[in-house]
Amino acid sequence: MPLDIRNFPLVWLSYDEAPDHDHDADFAALEACFKRGAPFVILSDNAPTEDEEHDHSQEERKRTALWMKRHKAELRTLVRAMIVIEPSAAKRLAFKTFGAVFSKFWGFPLKIAVTRIEAMDVAETLLSEDMGPATS
Repeated sequence: MPLDIRNFPLVWLSYDEAPDHDHDADFAALEACFKRGAPFVILSDNAPTEDEEHDHSQEERKRTALWMKRHKAELRTLVRAMIVIEPSAAKRLAFKTFGAVFSKFWGFPLKIAVTRIEAMDVAETLLSEDMGPATS
């Protein structure tokens, strides 16, 4: 799941990955975001579908679980949400039922948007909540 952090605090996640994809690079990208100390959102417009093969080996799942355990506090405090852009109503419904499990596992909510514009609005709202009232 390659991550593009160039537009931080908007971090784009892609589920398009080559068979030899380096997951350590993904973890390093998230850690770079954590080091900024500022809240961010993760966005994706190509989440896996049920018919796509997206299984990870037991070793990868264990490595992910250990990484998550080490970074539990950052995941819960700095990642405001993952926003998935999904135009299909049926797929959005499936994501909604999956959202509670996702949130419990990762420590941040899963939000669903119909369009990229809606996703950006949700991201802006989530990130602006941290800024508090404007002062002059």
